[in-house]
Amino acid sequence: MEMNRVLICVLLMAAVTYIPRVLPVTIFRKQIKSRFIRSFLDYTPYAVLGALTFPDVFSSTGHLYSAVGGTLVAVALGYRGKSLVVVAVAAIAAVYVLELIGGML
Repeated sequence: MEMNRVLICVLLMAAVTYIPRVLPVTIFRKQIKSRFIRSFLDYTPYAVLGALTFPDVFSSTGHLYSAVGGTLVAVALGYRGKSLVVVAVAAIAAVYVLELIGGML
């Protein structure tokens, strides 16, 4: 009985992950000409990624001040057009330094 449940769950998960990948190919066979829909589809992955990761940024370190400091460094460097590697390394370094300063106080 338990193995049947596991197989049903695996099949349902496979369907849930497969359907969103197949639907766009089957629905949008022609090139999308609507400017609104194209811009919506272009920006959706970034918005979803930001919505999923941003709240966890503030609970990822030991203290709120180091998380805010790392976020500010990352936003400032990202706004200036720095590469993803530079932004990530600088934010990690800022959090590390702020945690060291906080540990000494």
